[in-house]
Amino acid sequence: MKDEDPAVKTGVPYWHVWTDEDGVSRQARRRLTDFAFASISEGAAPSWIKRLSTPAARVVVLVLPAGWVGEWHENPEPQWIVPLSGRWFVETMDGARVEMGPGDLSFGGDQNTRPDAHGRRGHRSGTVGDEPAVLMLVQMKDAPGRPG
Repeated sequence: MKDEDPAVKTGVPYWHVWTDEDGVSRQARRRLTDFAFASISEGAAPSWIKRLSTPAARVVVLVLPAGWVGEWHENPEPQWIVPLSGRWFVETMDGARVEMGPGDLSFGGDQNTRPDAHGRRGHRSGTVGDEPAVLMLVQMKDAPGRPG
């Protein structure tokens, strides 16, 4: 059964936090594309797979308490952020605020921002609602340009 799933045809959506040429952090909706129908390992049934070319350096799990709002900062390294439970937000220097929860995906690549008139750099994030947000971070060894 190799019929391509509609989600694979249109791509898997994620939020990309990035730094523009003026040093301002921004967010844009992107899609992972170019999936291949293959087996992930010998003997496993084939499925649609997207292998990212940049290897992971480490995996980190964060638990952000209910009501937590962080200070403005850049992502410490380029990283995929996968919400496991709860809800959280990311606000970038351009004023965009995106709320995410389980099933959403974000790529944090806002390194090398320049302070704005208020001294803010990168982004700030925090929890939404009255429960903690559990996030899994997959930090990358090298900064990919734009995953996709």
